Formats: sequence, C-alpha cells, structure tokens
Amino acid sequence: MDARAALLAAAARRVSADSAEAGMAAIGLDPAIGHPALAALLAEGLIREPLRLEAGSLHCTWRLELTPSGRDAARTLTGA
Repeated sequence: MDARAALLAAAARRVSADSAEAGMAAIGLDPAIGHPALAALLAEGLIREPLRLEAGSLHCTWRLELTPSGRDAARTLTGA
C-alpha cells in the first residue's frame, strides 16, 4: 500500500496521536514518505488539517479526518 492509500485508510479509522511522527509510526509510515503524501492529500482537500487544539486542551493533537471527497476516495481504495 502506498503512503497516500495508507493515510486515507488511517483517516477512515480516525487515527490520532500526540504528534505527526507518532501518528506516522502508528500507521507504519516513514515520516520522510508520509509527510509529502499528507501534504498532497491536504492540498487536494481529501483530509482536514491534522493539527488540532481541542477546546480545553493544553496541547495540540494530530488526528486524521476525511472530508466528504476523502471519504469517497477512501471507499474507492478499500472497495467498501
């Protein structure tokens, strides 16, 4: 599975972590490969901005979340 497909599949599962590096590790991606793929998905509007400061939080979290277009792309990749 390429980095783009891995990130879309992870976003469909709503993967979250304390940092981008921890999130990439949880998915099994080398950050050097994952970050460019993540930037491309963000630029294409398939995922939402992954860094979040939730209400009442003291630090940011990294969470992958699909946009409606991203859900369609993830379904196509997974056959679901």
